[in-house]
Amino acid sequence: MTEGASLVEVRLLDGPNLYFPRPAAKVTLNLGSLRSLPLAQAREFATEIGLGRARPGPPESAFRQRFAARAVAHLVRELARAGGVSRLAVRSRPGTSVDELVVAYPWRYGGRAEALARGLADALDAVGTGSGAVTAAVAAAGERLAQAPTGQQPRLIRPRIPVVAVTGTNGKTTTSRMLGHIAQRSGRSVGWSSTDGVYINGELVEAGDYSGPSGAGRVLQHPGVELAVTETARGGILRRGVGVAYNDISVVTNISADHLGLGGIDTLDQLAEVKAVITKITKPSGWCVLNADDPRTFAMRLGTKAQIWVFTRDPDSPSGRAVLDDGGRVTTLLDGWVCVLRAGSDPLPVVEVADVPMTLAGLSRVNVENTLAATSAALALGFTENQVAAGLTSFQPAQDNPGRMNIWSVPVDGGAISVVVDLAHNEAGLEALLEIMNGIRPPGGRLLLGVGTAGDRTDDVFVRLGEMAALGADVVEIAHKSEYLRGRPAAELGALIRDGAAGAGVHISREHDSELPCLVSLVTQSRPGDVVAMMTHQDRAQIDDWLTSHGGTRDNPATLRAKAQTAH
Repeated sequence: MTEGASLVEVRLLDGPNLYFPRPAAKVTLNLGSLRSLPLAQAREFATEIGLGRARPGPPESAFRQRFAARAVAHLVRELARAGGVSRLAVRSRPGTSVDELVVAYPWRYGGRAEALARGLADALDAVGTGSGAVTAAVAAAGERLAQAPTGQQPRLIRPRIPVVAVTGTNGKTTTSRMLGHIAQRSGRSVGWSSTDGVYINGELVEAGDYSGPSGAGRVLQHPGVELAVTETARGGILRRGVGVAYNDISVVTNISADHLGLGGIDTLDQLAEVKAVITKITKPSGWCVLNADDPRTFAMRLGTKAQIWVFTRDPDSPSGRAVLDDGGRVTTLLDGWVCVLRAGSDPLPVVEVADVPMTLAGLSRVNVENTLAATSAALALGFTENQVAAGLTSFQPAQDNPGRMNIWSVPVDGGAISVVVDLAHNEAGLEALLEIMNGIRPPGGRLLLGVGTAGDRTDDVFVRLGEMAALGADVVEIAHKSEYLRGRPAAELGALIRDGAAGAGVHISREHDSELPCLVSLVTQSRPGDVVAMMTHQDRAQIDDWLTSHGGTRDNPATLRAKAQTAH
């Protein structure tokens, strides 16, 4: 809904969100007129709404911006009282521009929540139009609010089965799939929602991006499901809130730069604030599984009433010791084993890292961390260490985790090359991809890389990807995601990547409209022993088909281990 000079948007969030652990109305306002109001008139406005001692500050100043946020929160409460609501929690934060403010308050009835937003906008539109205008607007809005129809109620699900919510920047899908596989292999009926779709016991039942609240709803409504694993993305939390009232286990993999500059989320700290929503709605009897090696993720333990279970590759991590001292648990690595540490107990060995195919013989640092996270969540759910080990050792990258660190052997000129296909989409993903490429490169082999990502990233992300690719690979070509340009010209994105590479002293000469032509180009240039990798998003199926048709075979754990041994 958009109307009036001050009102930009009203959005009713159905579930726990960035502002409250319950449904809330998110009202975006344009406060340009209040910010530019002459000081004398701003003081009159403050007095009129009952803030006579306020100091509005000069027009367009930071002081005025703070005053405006305080005045809006005060107006919301005044309007609520005029409409018969004696107490109403109100929170606000800056919007996407200097003139925008987002104000939020809980809602039980949609009609009244929207009427309150319209009344607030009417009061702000009256600012500076004459003495008593704001008072009159508030009184009229209060009468309308009292008479407003109740309207819809929040569609908030209260689960009757265990729910695991998984979020983070990287590793959400892999961790969710591993956890679902462990549970399914242990005899549980599992529903899983993700960016790929809704799966029931490993079978895709609805394709599409279901990492928002609708995905959780689809899983929980499916008959026979005994455990729900829900991928929870930033966008869904911001647009509609989390799809359930609470969860039993929350997992946060990491926080790194991705999708910054969208939806008012411009910094890593703000991104962490969004991701932390799932930890705040974890049951006190449940567990928050957090990455102890990521400071922003580890800090989330302070905002939840749940028990804390962290994972870290360092068994002597200070973060891990702090959690143990507080009665929590730590999943870590000891002598090549995934182990659980508990205060006053011997370490509990679960599985050898090298026996978990997803770790690529232990080469993939990020997938070692995903293994630690999945192990923690599975044990927290009550699965035994034997069940967890059986699930992890039977989880195959190609069959059970398509598109994530899938490694192929492809015949070339009487020998073979390695091809890595991965959904790397940001700096952290590319760093992990380069790590694997180096981990399987034999002496004398080259690294050939296809780089690119979706258009909804800030310019500096593309520049940084170009720089990282140039520093890390011997041959770099650009692969655009023609279906995911998100309104940006491919030429513009390519120029940014080339600028980043040029800063590292490398000129990228080849650019492709999509991923498959880039892969074909790189494979054509390769020679035995080389490693080719693609940051793949849209052409995964076509790439798999092309590799198969050209004699490629997916590497099994034994093949990967042999490649790793040859590389070292």
